[in-house]
Amino acid sequence: MKRCYLMILFAVFASTFLPVHAQAPYKHGIGTTLGTTQALSYKTFVGNHFAIQLDLGTKYCYVYGSHLWSAELAPNFMYEGRLVNGLYGLVGLGGSIGYNWQDYLYIDYSYKISNRNCKAGVNGFFGLEYKFDIPLALQLDFRPGYRCVFAPNKFADHKFDWGLNFGVRYTF
Repeated sequence: MKRCYLMILFAVFASTFLPVHAQAPYKHGIGTTLGTTQALSYKTFVGNHFAIQLDLGTKYCYVYGSHLWSAELAPNFMYEGRLVNGLYGLVGLGGSIGYNWQDYLYIDYSYKISNRNCKAGVNGFFGLEYKFDIPLALQLDFRPGYRCVFAPNKFADHKFDWGLNFGVRYTF
């Protein structure tokens, strides 16, 4: 039932707030993402409104008293529609795979897990992008998601994860 409501909500959002007005604002963009994720970012449109964005960099998260940094690759697939001149709305899904290089404090605070932890997750993708008349685009996005941390030979933790990012991209 929840899936049905989410699908209806997505359809209403897409039809109301992301109307189809014009083609993609650009074909390719390369730049940086700053916020909870610091990454090199590449975005390409595979259709008039569908884009793929790849972020390769580091991400910060706070987990049960431990501050973790992870190196990660995050592909995101999104629908982008024009709201007004130059301003576009984004909605989509993505994922991430990564590697933590710091000690991870276990859920009940009783012991630390090795500093060799892998991370995987899925996330939603919501945001706004402004494309200037020059080859420059600015993007603000929110990425709520779910992530899992895997220690050697055991499942370590899973929990809600999120990201708030600002992107600057050279477009061509």
